[in-house]
Amino acid sequence: MIWYPYQQMKTMPAPYKIVDAKGVWLYTEENRMIDSISSWWSVIHGYQHPVLIEAIKSQLERFPHVMLGGLTHEPVQKLSDKLEAWLPGDLNYCFFSDSGSVGVEVALKMALQYYVNQGNLERTKVLSLTHAYHGDTFKTMEVGDDEDYHFILEAYGQNPNIIHIPTKIPALEEAFLRFHKELNCFIVEPLLQGAGGMRMYDISFLKRARELCDQYDVLLIFDEVATGFGRTRHRFVADQVLPDILVLGKALTGGYIGHAATIANQKVYKGFYDDNPDKALMHGPTFMGNPLACSVAFASIELFETEDYLSKIHHIETITRQEMQGFMDERIKEIRILGGCICIEVYDSSVLKGYQSFAYNQGVFSRPFLNYLYAMVPYIITDDELRQVLQTMKAWFQR
Repeated sequence: MIWYPYQQMKTMPAPYKIVDAKGVWLYTEENRMIDSISSWWSVIHGYQHPVLIEAIKSQLERFPHVMLGGLTHEPVQKLSDKLEAWLPGDLNYCFFSDSGSVGVEVALKMALQYYVNQGNLERTKVLSLTHAYHGDTFKTMEVGDDEDYHFILEAYGQNPNIIHIPTKIPALEEAFLRFHKELNCFIVEPLLQGAGGMRMYDISFLKRARELCDQYDVLLIFDEVATGFGRTRHRFVADQVLPDILVLGKALTGGYIGHAATIANQKVYKGFYDDNPDKALMHGPTFMGNPLACSVAFASIELFETEDYLSKIHHIETITRQEMQGFMDERIKEIRILGGCICIEVYDSSVLKGYQSFAYNQGVFSRPFLNYLYAMVPYIITDDELRQVLQTMKAWFQR
C-alpha cells in the first residue's frame, strides 16, 4: 500500500491517477489538466522534453549508477564543472546528494563543522526565519518554522540552538548583536518562502544579512531548492547577494530525477582541506552524483541558457500581472506575484475547500494548502495555457 505525503490516510480523497504527461499537461484516463505547480516546482521544462529524455537514455545505455566513494565518472565531472563556471563568485565546490532536504542537511553540517575544525565549539546556534521551510528531515525541520508540517517536534521541545526572526532588518540586526559569537550560520529561502506561505520580502534584507555575516564571521546559506533556476525572476538570488553556501534541488534536473547540490565557496572548502582526516566532511549519500541525474541536470542547465529562460519567466510574470490586475474579493487577504510564482492568500482556509476538484474540472491541477492558493507553472507554458490557470483561480471566487 502506498503511504502518501502530507495526508491523513484514513480520510484522504483518492488521488488522480496519471497515465501520461506531455508539455505542461497531465493526463488521467478521463481528463487532462495543466500542471500549475510543476510537480512541486521542479518540472520547469515540462514533461517528455526530448533533450532531457535523450540525456537520460544515452547515459542509461552506459551505466545508471556508480558510487562516488573511490570512483568518479564523466557526468558528475561535467555537471560540477558547469556549475562552477555558471554560478556566481567562488561557489565552486559541489557536494551532491539525492534530495533538497538532504542538501540542506549537508549545508548545516558543513557550517557547524567549519567552526569545529577551527577548534571553535561555541558556534552551535543557527539563525533562521519565521515561516521558514527547509525540508522534512529532522535538522531541516528544526531550522524550519512551520508547525502545520513539523508539529511532531513538540515532543522534543524547542531547540535552544535555533533562533527564528522575521524578515525585518531591525530584528536581523538585534539577533546578530545578541548571538553573533554563538552563530555558525544564517540560513534563508531568499526572497520567496515557499511552503511557509509563498511569502515574499525585499532584497535589502539579504544585503544587510550579507554585511552582518561578513562583520561577525557567520556563514550565509541560501536554500534555493525552490527559488533557484528563475522562480524569483532572477536566475538565482545568489546572483544578487552572494552566499557562502548554496543549496540547489528540484529544478536542478528539470524535475526528471531527484538530485541536489550543496555548493560551497573557497572559504568553506578550505576549512575542511587539511592533512588531518578528522577534518574531512564525513557524509556520503549512496546516490550522490548519480550519472543519470547529472546527465539530465547538465542538459537542463544548457536548455535554460540557450533558450533564454529568464525572458520566458519575465513574460510569465507580465501575463500574470495583466490577468490579475484589478482582481479582488473580500475573502482574499493578499495577492502576491514574483517571477514565476503567484499566490492568493485568503483569510479563512475553508474558502479553498473544494478548489482542487473545481480546478480539475477546468483542466488544471492545483494543490492549495492552508490559506494559500498558488501557481508555479512550467516555464514552457503558452499564454493561453497560463491564462487558463489564472482564470480558473479567479473563477473560483466569482462563482
